[in-house]
Amino acid sequence: MLKPIIFTMILAAVCGGSVSAQTVAKKLGEMPDADKLPRAEFVFEERVTLSTAVVQGKTALGGRQYIPITGGTVAGPKLKGRVIPGGWDYQLQMPGGCGTLSADYFLEAEDGTIIHVLNEAFNCGVGSNGERSYTRPRFEAPEGAYGWLTRGVFVSTIELDNAGAPAADGKPAPLAAIRIKFYQIK
Repeated sequence: MLKPIIFTMILAAVCGGSVSAQTVAKKLGEMPDADKLPRAEFVFEERVTLSTAVVQGKTALGGRQYIPITGGTVAGPKLKGRVIPGGWDYQLQMPGGCGTLSADYFLEAEDGTIIHVLNEAFNCGVGSNGERSYTRPRFEAPEGAYGWLTRGVFVSTIELDNAGAPAADGKPAPLAAIRIKFYQIK
């Protein structure tokens, strides 16, 4: 019985006395209290404009293509600016309907700060019927006003933006842009 008390005392010393010996852990696998659950806070949205997909073709891993990023707009409560033209969205469609994407590009905030974005996902069964695709974005921003992006944990959703009229043959309009909503996990 001495070991848990010693551990609690060491933990309290490391944490500046904020842990008490009265702390009772929940049973392993039990739902945490509501105030302990992570929450998602909407921070900004991008509308990313795209060029036509460049299809590499079938590889040993699956069907590979990339889509050049031609620009876009960033708007939201914590970040406003633009998507800098020149990034890429690399996609791999694997047998069985699953696929990966890795989008690598830069943003320019209203104040001129440049922010690197690497947004990755593994999805199965996401189609063009308005279903959302979830991704894991990572940011690299200079220290200062946007340092929270580098240090934060985020999730994003991607929705297709097929602006324009259907083609003459009745096929859907080509993909003109995507909308990405970014949420910080708190």
